[in-house]
Amino acid sequence: MTDANPNANPNGSLQPAQAALHDIAEHGDNAAALSTLAVSEVLLPVPGGPEEEAEPEAQALQLPVYEQEDGTRLVPVFTSEVRLVEALPDARSYRVVPLAVLSSSWPSDDLTLSIDAGNPDTLTIGGPGVRALAGLSGA
Repeated sequence: MTDANPNANPNGSLQPAQAALHDIAEHGDNAAALSTLAVSEVLLPVPGGPEEEAEPEAQALQLPVYEQEDGTRLVPVFTSEVRLVEALPDARSYRVVPLAVLSSSWPSDDLTLSIDAGNPDTLTIGGPGVRALAGLSGA
């Protein structure tokens, strides 16, 4: 995996999605930061690696679901390849997906979305909240 633009823009500032996550972590939920996230693209790890992804356009989007010790089932997504590799060093491939597309087709209230898992600015959102993100993006 390569990352042409890791965590920072050329001027050293955080990418918009990461800045929004940081703002939410520091100050709590706010509509502007959540709207920024909703229109962002995220990296979705591909379960099983690239050898199982023969024709990505022909396949339905497969979510990588991890079960936590407390029984919570979560789907991790990341705002950069750097953050993905920090959290899942064995991840071999990913798809770039608009968060609004992911949220508008969220399959279950029992699944939780974790944005930048393992990072101090991690945001975890329950199923109904994930679907609400689609509305913030205008999707």
